[in-house]
Amino acid sequence: MGNKLYVGNLSYATTEEDLKTLFANAGTVASVEVIKDRETGRSKGFAFVQMSTDAEAEKAIQVVNGQTLGNRDLRVSIARPREENRSGFGGPRRSDSGRSDGGRYDARRSDRGGERGGDRGSDRGGNRSRGPRDGGSQR
Repeated sequence: MGNKLYVGNLSYATTEEDLKTLFANAGTVASVEVIKDRETGRSKGFAFVQMSTDAEAEKAIQVVNGQTLGNRDLRVSIARPREENRSGFGGPRRSDSGRSDGGRYDARRSDRGGERGGDRGSDRGGNRSRGPRDGGSQR
């Protein structure tokens, strides 16, 4: 199983000490980490609590899940392993987007209609004269 728990639906005012006190009813709390926004330092509304054993983690889920803390019903579950984010900018990489077409745009499948980009009537090549096949004059 795992002894690291995800705790969601937290009030922004909930502290690590609040969680440690609450989870102590289920056993020995090894660590508590309230996840905060990097720029503002404000809580993101979830945390990770690590219990000493898998049995205590299971008990904590049964005891704490659904309890009210700070006028919010807590959601407690086993924490999933963290996925590596190699790009550092968030969101899926093009090759990792999970699309069957490799992340490429296809206007036929688009729900927005029309083509993406396309010629908007500009002369992208500059003021080149057209050849005889294009109806222009020959030089």
